[in-house]
Amino acid sequence: MAAICWQWGEEMRLFGRLKQEDVVHERPELRKRSANFVTLTPVSFLARAAEFFGDRTAVVQGARRFTYREFYARAKRLAHALAKAGIRRGDTVAILAANCPALLEAHYAVPMLGAVLNPINIRLDAPLIAFCLEHGEAKLLLADREFHATIAPALDQLGGARPIVVDIADAETADAPLFGGVEYEDFIASGDPQSVHPGPEDEWDSICLLYTSGTTGNPKGAIYSHRGAYLGALANALTFKLDHESRYLWTLPMFHCSGWTFTWAVTAVAGTHVCLRKVEPKRIFDALIEHRITHMCGAPIVLNMLVHAPAEAKRPLPLRVKVATGGAAPPAVVIERMEAMGFEVLHLYGTTESYGPATYCPPFDAWQELPTDQRYAHMARQGVPNPVVEQLTVIDAKTLAPVPRDGATIGEIALAGNTLMKGYLKNETATDEAFAGGLYHSGDLAVWHADGTLDIKDRSKDIIISGGENISSLEVEEVLYRHPQVMEAAVVARPDPKWGETPCAFVTLKPTGGATTADDIMAFCRANMAHFKAPKTVVFGPLPKTATGKILKYELRAKAQAL
Repeated sequence: MAAICWQWGEEMRLFGRLKQEDVVHERPELRKRSANFVTLTPVSFLARAAEFFGDRTAVVQGARRFTYREFYARAKRLAHALAKAGIRRGDTVAILAANCPALLEAHYAVPMLGAVLNPINIRLDAPLIAFCLEHGEAKLLLADREFHATIAPALDQLGGARPIVVDIADAETADAPLFGGVEYEDFIASGDPQSVHPGPEDEWDSICLLYTSGTTGNPKGAIYSHRGAYLGALANALTFKLDHESRYLWTLPMFHCSGWTFTWAVTAVAGTHVCLRKVEPKRIFDALIEHRITHMCGAPIVLNMLVHAPAEAKRPLPLRVKVATGGAAPPAVVIERMEAMGFEVLHLYGTTESYGPATYCPPFDAWQELPTDQRYAHMARQGVPNPVVEQLTVIDAKTLAPVPRDGATIGEIALAGNTLMKGYLKNETATDEAFAGGLYHSGDLAVWHADGTLDIKDRSKDIIISGGENISSLEVEEVLYRHPQVMEAAVVARPDPKWGETPCAFVTLKPTGGATTADDIMAFCRANMAHFKAPKTVVFGPLPKTATGKILKYELRAKAQAL
């Protein structure tokens, strides 16, 4: 089966080469024309929605409502205002903001000019914000006043090289300090909603600059193309079953892989974007009820937060809500508990370099007959490639040959297709390493099952080697999450003089779990897995996380080293 998939991938790449060679001998009557070839760009989704669904509600934030006609007009106003401010094709426009209409509008206005949008992580500290602005050569920054405490010192670090700053404020942030620039609503009011903008010259043109998490050293800037954004958005709309009746709640940060391309996907189907400034359980449940939300996305930490929300925050759902989760492998028990609350969970997998989701885990009919614990374990797999991923394989990192689909042999997930980044900005060495051998190397270790589904076992840097045996930190975490008093867990390697490394568990207990001891946790693990895989050390306390909910394992590894 692995050989078949490898052949499929090679055939797809050969087909692409043949098409390019055929162009040389193309007949003149079959040439590209304006009627039969249009540059792919997700900006076209908004133009279509405005023309054919103009009166439909497009964007909601608190009491504010914009129709698609108004959404398009605001985006064109912003584009014109940016052009008047000196933004030209290829320039970078940065934005650091919570999930708000301005961030959505920027995803259309900036590409309208052929410029590049750089959404910045709202939880970065001042030095990293300054790095992104300087490295990306931002000419203008749309700055949310809520984050004045980090943005202002970042701008100070840039000195005379600071970009033009436009303040973003709304009802919740009206009292926050000013940056001293023009206010966003005044800025777009100066633009012409009838203005015409060129868009990309070629679909390979850059549309977004997205910086990786930067867990070690400075982050790398992945560049997306108009073509990739267009195809990625349509793939997500298809696999997540979005349509014009969809009401999408923005629990996923829009700065993260441009909201996994849902900034464009929801618009492609003329659905409704419901903005949420803060991801808090009560706000989420209130929005689910008030707006009759049909879809939402988030890291597993968001799902776990809803599962353990205070009783006073939880409310019965008026309809079953589809939830796509990814960014880290969700414990099967979290999926099980979410579904018991009325959510339908779809597990996705991808990286910043793959525009977010590259695979999804469809609910195979055969899984419905499995015992409950096995069914949810299968649902927690990373699944199969989405329709626009041209090649997905699990390879031996040294030979690049695919591993067998035996559910046991560990290899590295590798991808190829139109929804892979163009490369890392100003970092040819890292780009070449990422694309070595004609494939994108994810750094994620997985097994391949006979049914074609992926099952991640660890990041290559997170695998624990104890006494010569490989231990998956995710496997240990899966058991920890089944302990009745554990709310969050992460496992890393701790140096050991005898075994080389042993598992060290960092655990956050539920509010009711105060009496639970380290011995209790270790005994529970030994009773539910091979003894050599069980943690030898347990540390209690809150877990450090990124803005997208990923647990910062490099910080935990440093703590484990010091124990």
